[in-house]
Amino acid sequence: MELTITLDDSSKRAALFGSGDRHLRLIRGALGVQITARDSSIKLSGSAQAVGQAATVLEELQRLLRDRSDLMDDQVIEVLRDASRVEDAKGGNGDAIDVYTRHAVIRPRTAGQQHYIDAIREHDLVLCVGPAGSGKTYLAVAMAVAMLKAGAIQRVVLVRPAVEAGEKLGYLPGDMQAKVNPYLRPIFDAMHDMMGFDQIKRFIANDVIEVAPLAFMRGRTLNNSAIILDEAQNTTCSQMLMFLTRLGHHSKMIVTGDDSQIDLEHPERSGVTDALRRLRCVPGVSVIRLSHADIVRHPLVQDIVTAYAAREG
Repeated sequence: MELTITLDDSSKRAALFGSGDRHLRLIRGALGVQITARDSSIKLSGSAQAVGQAATVLEELQRLLRDRSDLMDDQVIEVLRDASRVEDAKGGNGDAIDVYTRHAVIRPRTAGQQHYIDAIREHDLVLCVGPAGSGKTYLAVAMAVAMLKAGAIQRVVLVRPAVEAGEKLGYLPGDMQAKVNPYLRPIFDAMHDMMGFDQIKRFIANDVIEVAPLAFMRGRTLNNSAIILDEAQNTTCSQMLMFLTRLGHHSKMIVTGDDSQIDLEHPERSGVTDALRRLRCVPGVSVIRLSHADIVRHPLVQDIVTAYAAREG
């Protein structure tokens, strides 16, 4: 099998390939695939399994390079280790999340994340809190995209408090979409890993994907939808109640937040803290708390979160 991949950013070709093509040699040695690099493209040759795994590795490495200028060998090796489990995921062990991007395999990487994914599959309302980098938003978006692809829902609704406790959007330039987009950037970044840019544009134009500030949810009932509320720690109790009661028939609702980073003037009045207390024992609701052990960003992020938590303690 042969497959040609076009680089997302040819200016980062050297960083992707590594010094003396070291990263490509690591991939070739680990997966037994032939790699030919030309200008802004890479040609992969080998068995279907090897080519698929190599494509997954290269896509993940390019995703990492969006936020950095270089890659370390240990980062390449870590991505290779994840890719080595792709065939097992396709074999039906149930933890792979099927999204639109070809060859992309998104899966939980910790026991806590697996518990989170299982909760979304089994419950209509999931509240997930945890530290930065633990995959709260990313996995919620992945599950919503997978449900959309499978036809289990008809639309994805992405919601976020626009400005801390209040939502004063009027001073921002542009229409409502332009006003709220900066606040939803993290969700869009995740979605770009799961479907093409043109596809996202089409889905938004056709109202298959809707983005909105929390204030615009009032008075609505959302049926046949996956509804994600991100940064929920910055909602008030009344805002949270308003949002939760938007849940309609045949819908899934996922609420994510970090209750250690509440920006409200009165943190004790956070809507997510209140909801965790009130809904913990309600049938049909799952409460998930991810920990520092679930952080899957750069290894340094885990150390940073731990250091700040120790200082506050």
